[in-house]
Amino acid sequence: MEEASRNTLQSMFEAIEDPQVDRTKQHQLLDIIIIAILGVLCGAEGWVDIESFGKTKEAWLKTFLELPNGIPSHDTFGRVFARIDPKQFEECFLNWVRSLNEKIAGVVALDGKTLRRSHDAANGKKALHMVSAWAAENRLVLAQVAVDEKSNEITAIPELLKLLALEGCIVTIDAIGTQRAIAAQIIEQNGDYALALKENQGNLYENVKDTFALACKDHFRDIEHQFYESIEKDHGRLEIRKHWMIDDLEQLTYLDQEGRWKGLQAIGMVVSERRIGLEVTTETRYYLLSFAREVQRFATSIRSHWGIENSVHWVLDVAFREDESRIRTGHADHNLAVLRHLSTPAQFCARIILTTHLSYLSRLKTI
Repeated sequence: MEEASRNTLQSMFEAIEDPQVDRTKQHQLLDIIIIAILGVLCGAEGWVDIESFGKTKEAWLKTFLELPNGIPSHDTFGRVFARIDPKQFEECFLNWVRSLNEKIAGVVALDGKTLRRSHDAANGKKALHMVSAWAAENRLVLAQVAVDEKSNEITAIPELLKLLALEGCIVTIDAIGTQRAIAAQIIEQNGDYALALKENQGNLYENVKDTFALACKDHFRDIEHQFYESIEKDHGRLEIRKHWMIDDLEQLTYLDQEGRWKGLQAIGMVVSERRIGLEVTTETRYYLLSFAREVQRFATSIRSHWGIENSVHWVLDVAFREDESRIRTGHADHNLAVLRHLSTPAQFCARIILTTHLSYLSRLKTI
């Protein structure tokens, strides 16, 4: 019973400090939080929608919530979430995810997204930018952190990585995260990496590009390498992806003579060809890899990285219309962003555990 109690929603969110003033408080903080979670899970886009959800489902909600003064107003939701400490809220989110999956394996994709209309020019507030970690195999948002207004993703990514257990995982990041310190941190946390290279990496990008160009010209003669090709056809579109991995020690020593890239074991190239009718487009991308001899693993990691765009960012923009949200008072935009991440359709396991928790609460009336 004690173990079950620790897994209830109450125990997950009880660490959040209640920002309400006791002498004027009419609603329990946990009631407010749980109604908000359920409302967003059901498609609510803002505080008015959450209030409407609560009023529609009030009879059901009373089976496991106290609701001493009924459903809070949308103003109350907005006021409370504007004052909740977002770091505490993120920590509760992280604890919940950890309760769902003790072991994360496979690809962990990191990427950032800006809430475009969360800025407040009148008060000098920039748009909120969140960096999220997506477990491709588990189809779960593991954690997210907000980028400081005076910084960028390069400083936020290490903080996000600290929240994750990376053993057995491949971390994939766009070119902005291809930094020596970030690569070293992933290795130190017992993970692997597949880091994208672009022109902003200067000589390293050019050297990797030239290495593959020369190798292709000589048909990879006397160069240790791996090759894998995948073909997909869907909706009138044909995509051919060719993957090369060079794990030749001599080539790697030339590219990283001072050993500044911790764990570097190989370099990768992907040539993607897309055919739609008579139109053919080709794109070539390059990567730094901390693993060798596993070109299919390389291919899977690169393909899986796009899941964070398709299953998280696209859902946030289309289903939750996040970029249209003008909620921006205090910490409200940040906390609502956490709610949306928690509520993406990819959070299927979270919904299952939520149902279990609510059933438990309904029986024991613990809230």
